[in-house]
Amino acid sequence: MTSASDVAHKTSDLARLGLVDDGAIDLADAALLLAAADHPDAALDTARARLTGIVLRLQREAAGVDTVADRARVLAELVAHTLEMTGDTADYDNPRNADFLALLDRKLGLPVTLSILYVALARRVGWTADPLGLPGHVLVRVGAEPVTALIDAFDGGRLLGARGLATVLERVLGGSGTVEADHLVPLSNRATLVRLVSNQATRARRAGNVARALTLHERMTLIAPGFTGLWWERARLEQLAGDIGAARASLGAMLETTRDPGVRQRVRAALNALARAT
Repeated sequence: MTSASDVAHKTSDLARLGLVDDGAIDLADAALLLAAADHPDAALDTARARLTGIVLRLQREAAGVDTVADRARVLAELVAHTLEMTGDTADYDNPRNADFLALLDRKLGLPVTLSILYVALARRVGWTADPLGLPGHVLVRVGAEPVTALIDAFDGGRLLGARGLATVLERVLGGSGTVEADHLVPLSNRATLVRLVSNQATRARRAGNVARALTLHERMTLIAPGFTGLWWERARLEQLAGDIGAARASLGAMLETTRDPGVRQRVRAALNALARAT
């Protein structure tokens, strides 16, 4: 049985993520902490040991591999083919697809969940790797400009050349699939984790589960307190839940994260509206 102290401990773990520099965040470990918030009895040490085992295997299989293209190939072969971890095309909206602990057990996930795994493994063996956030999709980039290799972790670890990338962009963006510079901007660690949790929050909102959506937004504001828009959505959900005091507090926190005059005016208007409603 989970105690109140266990819940408080998990919350403090997430709050600490919100205080460290973005570059100091280990994506895989942070994703495990987020998953553990839903599975407080989970054995995180076991999951961490599994990840360490995968890292050691990647080190062995990548011995002597020094080109970016070959590193990407070895990484994709290990995760997608040897470990058989890939995208869940049959049940894409299953909430477990955005759960990093579930990924390790089910071997199925969303593009962002799988990309976190790929990027974390690559970084742990000393390679440069980043998630690239497209609308509705995430890719993995191994290496740094101008020498990079792209992996579609959701599509069985497929390595993407120029034509493959154009096909992905055409599918997610529509149009001609022309590659623009802003399509290939890496996500920060926090932005990646927020994207992971927001997948679950979006599905909860669509299902009318305000309490679940609010819980997830509380987690996002813990790990990314400087992301202004998260506070607005949290306040909206708190208002829907009937907790006007909490909504006012979230809007106040939002004021602390922005100096944009238009945003500040919008927040003050919302605060005034809440005051009139009480």
